Amino acid sequence: MTGKTAMTEMEAARATFDAAVTAARTTDDAFAALQVLAEAVVGAKLFTVMTVDMAAGVARRAFSSDPVNYPVSGTKPIVRDAWFIGVSEKRQPFVANTLADISLVFPDHALIGRLGCGAVINLPVFIDDIFVATVNLLHEEHYYSADRVIRATSRLIPAGADVIRHAAGLRGQTRP
Repeated sequence: MTGKTAMTEMEAARATFDAAVTAARTTDDAFAALQVLAEAVVGAKLFTVMTVDMAAGVARRAFSSDPVNYPVSGTKPIVRDAWFIGVSEKRQPFVANTLADISLVFPDHALIGRLGCGAVINLPVFIDDIFVATVNLLHEEHYYSADRVIRATSRLIPAGADVIRHAAGLRGQTRP
């Protein structure tokens, strides 16, 4: 695939995403459109979105491609650890490409491994300079190359913000 072909495919994927988000009538529809875009841009065996309410100090899984193992659930308190500071304050994607590296950060690493995943990208999403979510992609070990991380960061963070805004509108909120 040439660079021009790849760009055309990415543009087509974004256009499909934009149309799906515009047509979305539920938050799940909007998040599902983001999942389809993520799969087209970089690939993901497991895809989740965690929303963050900094004022309340809680996070919530808002969407999951595997609701059996990673259900959409209630809130959990934000833990201000190195991972959280990296994504929320430094605004850096978190990338781990081995299950061993994942185990240093996520207590559910055994489940992640059982699901055939051993690499993760957590993409921070900000709206109006406020940390509102992470878009989380998981795949097999060593899957998220530098090129895939660049594509994920440049394409999925803006798309994630679009979905969070749209989802807030569907819930009748003026702000995410």
